[in-house]
Amino acid sequence: MERFVLICLGGAIGTGLRYLTAVAAVRWFGPELPYGTLIVNLVGSFLIGFVQQMSVETVLVPEDARLFLSTGIMGGFTTYSAFSYETVRLVQVGAWLYAGLNVVVTTAACLALCALGMTLARSLLSARLT
Repeated sequence: MERFVLICLGGAIGTGLRYLTAVAAVRWFGPELPYGTLIVNLVGSFLIGFVQQMSVETVLVPEDARLFLSTGIMGGFTTYSAFSYETVRLVQVGAWLYAGLNVVVTTAACLALCALGMTLARSLLSARLT
């Protein structure tokens, strides 16, 4: 039950951070592309790769912290459901270029940033061990 509460608390934090990011992105970049969703998916992909790698290879991130950060915060922060809806809406209004751009950039960049997070974690761990 304690882990469940940790995950729920992390999810609430992640959701709040996602909302603040979306609001800031519209102010900074405008509403043409769902920049807020793109930003949280990019940042979230990097962070989940980093946290998971740190927890897989060491005990630096205990299981409860991993669940709180990855399942909780990152689960609430990243927004693939919002990504899907926003992309379909772009298609429905005829913004095919933006819809395609959103799919390609989100997919490629999120995968790349997840791998980068894992690589950074490995690098930090190897530096710590030497």
